[in-house]
Amino acid sequence: MNSPVKIPDMSHLWMPFTANRQFKEAPRLLVAAKGMYYTSHDGRQILDGTSGLWCVNAGHGRSEIVEAISRQAAELDYAPSFQIGHPNAFLAASAIAQIMPAGMDRIFFTNSGSESVDTALKIALAYHRARGEGQRTRLIGRERGYHGVGFGGISVGGIGPNRKAFSGALIPGVDHLPHTHDLSKNANSHGQPEWGAHLADDLERIVALHDASTIAAVIVEPMAGSTGVLIPPKGYLERLRAITEKYGILLIFDEVISGFGRLGAATASELFGVTPDLITLAKGVSNASVPAGAVAVKHNIHDTIVGASAKGIEFFHGYTYSGHPLATAAILATLDIYKREKLFARAASLSPAFDTAAHKLEGGRHVIDVRNLGLVAGIELAPRPGAPGARAAEAFTKCFDQGLMVRYTGDTLAVSPPLIIDESQISQVFETIAAVLKTID
Repeated sequence: MNSPVKIPDMSHLWMPFTANRQFKEAPRLLVAAKGMYYTSHDGRQILDGTSGLWCVNAGHGRSEIVEAISRQAAELDYAPSFQIGHPNAFLAASAIAQIMPAGMDRIFFTNSGSESVDTALKIALAYHRARGEGQRTRLIGRERGYHGVGFGGISVGGIGPNRKAFSGALIPGVDHLPHTHDLSKNANSHGQPEWGAHLADDLERIVALHDASTIAAVIVEPMAGSTGVLIPPKGYLERLRAITEKYGILLIFDEVISGFGRLGAATASELFGVTPDLITLAKGVSNASVPAGAVAVKHNIHDTIVGASAKGIEFFHGYTYSGHPLATAAILATLDIYKREKLFARAASLSPAFDTAAHKLEGGRHVIDVRNLGLVAGIELAPRPGAPGARAAEAFTKCFDQGLMVRYTGDTLAVSPPLIIDESQISQVFETIAAVLKTID
C-alpha cells in the first residue's frame, strides 16, 4: 500500500458526467497507474476493469509511449495543421491506414470521439454536395446510440438524458433506427445474439418516409458501448450495409470504443466482415496518453470532395490541435506496441476465458442478463423499484472499495479491461462483481 495523498480543494472543478455533490462528499481519486492497476489517493491498488474509459488498451504507463511523447515535446511541441504540416502527422495517418479495412486509407485527425463523429457527419454532407446531391442532408442514428457530446453527436445519438436538456437546439432532419436489445429474445447470449437482424430493415421504412434522395448517412456503433454493451445480432450489420448501398446512403461505423483490439481485431468492421464508408476512431488510437481521434474515410469519398474544388481549400473543417505533434507521437508508439505484442490477437485468444468468467454471473443476485464479445461484457441488473440505475451505481462504488474499477450506465455494469489482462485477473474481475452483488439489496 502506497502513502496516502492529500485530497485537494475540489470546489472549483465542475466534473463531467458526474454527480458532483455526491462525489465530493466521498471522492474517489486516482494518483498513479501502471500496467493493469491504478493507485488510489488512499494508497490502494485498483484493478482496472474498464481500460480507464474504454481507452487504455495497452495498459498503463507504457514507457515507449512516455518516451515518444517526451522526445516529441522537446523537439517540436506544436505545429499548426492549417496550410503547414509536420512529418509525424503523415506517418501516423499512414500507420492507421495500414490497419483499416481495404480502401479506407484517408485519415482526418481530430482530438476526441465527439470531434470524430461531427467530422464524419460533415464529410458525409460534403461528399453528397460534391457529387451534385446537396439535398442529401438527413442523418440517421439509432436509439440508445452514443456518439459523443457535440451537437451533431447528440442529435444522431439516442440516449434520452444526453438529449433532453438540449432538445431545442439539436440539428434538424435526424431520424433514428430502433435499437437491437430485447431481453425476451437475446438475454445471456454468448457473442452475437441470434435474434434481431431484421431490425435493420426498419431503414427501409425510414427511406420510404423521407425518400432516399434526402438521406446523407446512417451512423451506428457496430457494438454499442456506452449505452450498456449492446452486441449486434448476427446478420444485422450486413443488412444495414446492403440497404445503405442500395440507396446510395453512406454508412458510418462509430468505432471509438470497438476499434484497436477491443473485440479481438483491429476494428469491428474487420471482425464482422462489413466495411462501412467512414469509421470514427479515438480512445485506443493513442492508448489515451494524449487526447487523439481520427476518421478513416474511403479513398473515393476523399477524392470526390477534394476533386470537386478547382483550387483552394476543399473541406472547410479542422481543429487547432488536429494531428498535434504529441498526439501523433503517441499514436505511432501505441500502434507499434499493438503490432509488436500482437495485442489484438491476444484479445481474441482471451475471449473464451472472458466469456466463461462473465457468464458465471448468470442467475446471480440481481443479474438479468450477461452479454459479451471479445474483451467487453455488460452485466445488466434488475432495476431497484422506483430508483432505476441506483443498484448499478452502488455496485460500481462497492467494486471500487474492493479494489476493482468497473463502469456503470443505467442498470448495466460494463467491463472492458486492457488487452494485457491475464486469465487470473479476468477471474478476479467477475468474482469481485459476484461478491459485491451479494451485498446489495
